[in-house]
Amino acid sequence: MESLRERVKEAHHGRPDVIIGKKGVTWEVLEEIERRLDKKGVVKVKMLRTAVGPGRERREAAERVAEALGAKLMGVRGRTFILYREKQDLLFQRRRPTRSRTRWARQW
Repeated sequence: MESLRERVKEAHHGRPDVIIGKKGVTWEVLEEIERRLDKKGVVKVKMLRTAVGPGRERREAAERVAEALGAKLMGVRGRTFILYREKQDLLFQRRRPTRSRTRWARQW
């Protein structure tokens, strides 16, 4: 079994799993990231230039996505970030996020 470090390293060198487009972080984007986290545990997300502004907004956006999904932010490089969450057993799967939990997405 691969260690977390190896999985994050592999994700950094691979292609992004999810791309956040010009509409920004939407409910659909969060659902897709959630699905990928459930399946893989480590997800690489890339934001287009039009999705976020310059500077610290990129890190803040990544932190907010991680917080909304209950994931750990493993790193941010430019407009790309890596999220990690332990895979859950099928018997003890996490409850899926509700729309009320992602109200902040509309504020962007």
